[in-house]
Amino acid sequence: MAYNACNAIIVEIDADLSAAEAHGMATGMLCVNGQLDSGIWMTELLPESEALFDKDNNLLVRLFEETCRLLASDDFEFELFLPEDDSPLSEQVVALKNWCRGFLFGVGSAAKATNLSKEAREILKDVTEFTKLDDHAEGEDDEQAFVEITEYLRSAVLLLRDELGEGNSGKRTAQWQEQ
Repeated sequence: MAYNACNAIIVEIDADLSAAEAHGMATGMLCVNGQLDSGIWMTELLPESEALFDKDNNLLVRLFEETCRLLASDDFEFELFLPEDDSPLSEQVVALKNWCRGFLFGVGSAAKATNLSKEAREILKDVTEFTKLDDHAEGEDDEQAFVEITEYLRSAVLLLRDELGEGNSGKRTAQWQEQ
């Protein structure tokens, strides 16, 4: 799915939002409730019943459904929805920060339990810290750090999904501990 196409739709809806943030929101909501309907997520994205063209609506629903499918997969396929690798690193870092903001919003808007494990609290604290990354990233060291953060987040999301999600088994927790 093309990041730029989804981003153009979302920016048109709300200039303060990005596709990365919207995906983070969907991911956070799905970590809490893997059975969540795309309509609830779309309600968060669309201010006051703003209508979308069918093709735009279908693209966003596909993004949500694909996110849901990847999160449920046992094959560790889940990826953060960020600009392509050939985009400037600073643009990717801004998108990552936005993804983290959206994720925190999604978890916060859908979570009922406040009794989180120490590990889950640490992960959410890390995600909060990632919202403060320096936008002016460049060079090989920053690129490597970016890759490490995104890999950490991929694993962390699956761990949180197992802990926060209703009726989830602990089989992904074992995957997390192997990482």
